[in-house]
Formats: sequence, C-alpha cells, structure tokens
Amino acid sequence: MTQQGVRWTAEQVLALAPDDASRKAGSRLGTAGPWSESGCDGTGAVWGLCKGSGSRPYQTVLDTSGPAYKCSCPSRKFPCKHAVGLLLLWSGDDRAVPDGTAPDWAEQWLASRRGRAEKSASTSTDVPAAPVDAEAARRRAEKRAERITAGATELEQRLTDLLRGGLAAAERPGYGLWEETAARMVDAQAPGLASRVRELGAIPGSGPGWPTRLLEECALLHLLDRAWLGRDALPEQLAATVRSRVGVATPPQGPPIRDRWQVLAQYDTADAKLTTRRIWLYGRDSGRSALILDFGAAGRAPALALPVGLTIDADVTPYPGGGQSRAALGERYGTPTAAEGPPPGGTTTEAAERYGRALLDDPWIESCAATVHAAIPIPPKDGDDTWQLADKEGELALPIATNATPRSALWKLAAVSGGAPVTVFGECGHRGFTPLTVWPAGGREGVGLT
Repeated sequence: MTQQGVRWTAEQVLALAPDDASRKAGSRLGTAGPWSESGCDGTGAVWGLCKGSGSRPYQTVLDTSGPAYKCSCPSRKFPCKHAVGLLLLWSGDDRAVPDGTAPDWAEQWLASRRGRAEKSASTSTDVPAAPVDAEAARRRAEKRAERITAGATELEQRLTDLLRGGLAAAERPGYGLWEETAARMVDAQAPGLASRVRELGAIPGSGPGWPTRLLEECALLHLLDRAWLGRDALPEQLAATVRSRVGVATPPQGPPIRDRWQVLAQYDTADAKLTTRRIWLYGRDSGRSALILDFGAAGRAPALALPVGLTIDADVTPYPGGGQSRAALGERYGTPTAAEGPPPGGTTTEAAERYGRALLDDPWIESCAATVHAAIPIPPKDGDDTWQLADKEGELALPIATNATPRSALWKLAAVSGGAPVTVFGECGHRGFTPLTVWPAGGREGVGLT
C-alpha cells in the first residue's frame, strides 16, 4: 500500500497490455535498469524516464485512477510497452518508484487531464443541452422502423423457404446466400438481425449435429422477427430488449448508480471489423452486476481498460431492457482500492437457475454473470474432452464451455484449485459455464483466467 492506495499486481498490469508482444516487451522493461527519475504521488500519477535507442529518454506518465497513459515514444499501441514496463516497476518495487512530486513535463499532462475533466463536469451541469428537433427525430425513428419491418418480413420468408426445402439442403448454397441475406438486413438498418444471419451461415457443415443447431438458431431468429413485428403489444421492458437485439441503439437510462464497483473480469473478442472488450463489475453496496462494453477498430485494442481485482468508486448507468446487465461507466471518484474478496454467490444449481430466469426476460441472451462458491473443476477423464465445474455438495456439475475457454485458462483453474473447492466467477449460458476469475479457498485476491 502507498498513500495513493493499492499498487497493482503484475497480473493486473499485464492484463491491460493490448497484445502478447506488448506484454513481452513491457515485461523486459519492468526492471529498474532502463528507468530514471521515476516516482508517484497521492493522486494516482506515476512517471519515469525510460532509456531508448535515441539520445533522449522516453517520457512516460500514467494516471492510474483512469487508467490513462502518455508516452513520448512513437508507438501507436495503447498502452505502449514503456507504460506497461513502468506500471510493472511501480507495482513491484516501492524503492524504484518512490512517492514524490511530478516533474514539469508530467505535471503538464496531468493538469491538462484534470482541466478537461473539470470542464466536462461543468459543461454537463451548467450548460443546457442543445435543443432537439423532436419531430425530426420522430420521423427518422419511424422511417428506420419501417425499413427494419420490411427486412424482418423478408427474413421471415427466407426462413420459411429454408424449412420448406429441408434443412439438409442448407449446405448446398454455401455461405454466399447467407451473406447476401445479411447484407439485406444491413440495408434494412437491422445490424442485430444481420449478425444472427451470418451466424446461421457458419452452421451448415460445421460438424455432427449441425442440422439441430441450425434449427435452434432459426427458431430464435424467427422469435426475434415475430417479436419485432408485434412489438407494440409487448411490455415496455421486453420491447426495449427486442429493439436492442435487432440493433436499434438506445442510450443508457435512469439515474446513475454510484457504488464501489469491483472489477471481476475483462476480456476481448474480435472479428474482422471490430474488437469488443467485456468488463464485468459487481456493486459491493447495491449487489448489482454490470457489463461494460468498449470497442476498438479491427486490430486495435479498445481504450477502456480496468485492472481486474480492484474496486473503483464510480457512477454506472444501466441500459433499458428486461434482464439487461449492460451499463455505461460514468464519472469515477478517487483512486482504485483493493478488492474485498469474491462477490456473493451460490451453488452450480443456483447459477443454472439464474440463467433460466434471465431467459424469461431476454430469450436471446447467450449467458449471464454468475459466481459459484465451493466448486471443484474436474478435468476430462477417459479420453473425454469435457471439463466440468462440480458442486462440493454434489448437487450439479456444470459443463465448462471449452470452446470459449483457452486450455491455458482451464489448467490455471485446476492449478489454483488443486482438487479443493474454490470460488469461480464467470458466464453461465446454454453452452455451459465460462470461468473468468478464480479465488482459492479463503483467498481475497482473485486470479484472472482470461
């Protein structure tokens, strides 16, 4: 501990690196050798000079309350290897990064950040919002709804033709037909429908049992189509969920919830166009789970990164919709503090029931957040590839979603457990349980698995 709160662990620092190359390069710079004039203060600032290939050292300054980074190196990665290295040095060596006063070059950037934050707060509270042409906005929304309705109607006809022709015939046209249909949904301004259509295109010929999987996904897509076409008769919360699933963006609503939010997990998924970062938070006082999403263009890491295992004092505003965990992260106060141990949880049976209740509010939800106490990871036996998360009392063993869990994460989970019960946070869904963080018995510090 320092006067600015808790110093992060090396694992928390490395989780912020944008890629493996940055993690390796940053690890090499995480020693005192290349650094000089390093220091930190009570506001969350960390700074230092790193010797590089040129005559002048790189100036690196960080704000751990963000976190945010600034370095004079030419790297376009965020954070760069120098920022990762300085954070590693700060996390592991009090003497190499002592408390002090920021030099002028670091203070200029820190003061600029503080000024922007104060200006933003002043603007949001003192300056009235620009007038909105409500009638024009209503006409635009109606026009888009008409396009989506036309697209959903066309999609219903294509699903009907598919079923009339038999699922076995779905393999013959190849992916091109599905991509054409997806493009039609994009033209209809329904990106959610387009995404689901593209997923259908990957199922035929994907392995044993693909007709069953295709029928299941077609049924869910049909349900979403019919829900959109009959949205006026739905309860408002369910109608909001349908709009979200179709791809109609809506802003977060309601008053912000200020809480001590524990960062439970953070991981990225990527496709050819977009990198999506999922950050799970748990409100220690409200008992709410919140999913923060951030996005980066293809090949670039999203800007938002929160160290897993710390607790932030912040505002979070939920998005509308039944069973909706997604929320927007608002203003943060002070610096992160150490977590208080794992969040409350239950048995494997209760985790499965939690997902079942989530389906009542959102039939298209893939998974929901769940914490399981006193669980034992069971590796495969007798040539079987199935991992399981077994309840200590033998109530229910959840299959682990191995397709979404790296093998290294599975063996790390088994190593932390050593055959003893552990607490595991993850996502429980129809494909099984995806473990994201594990706490050993009686441990307060979680181990990230992503």
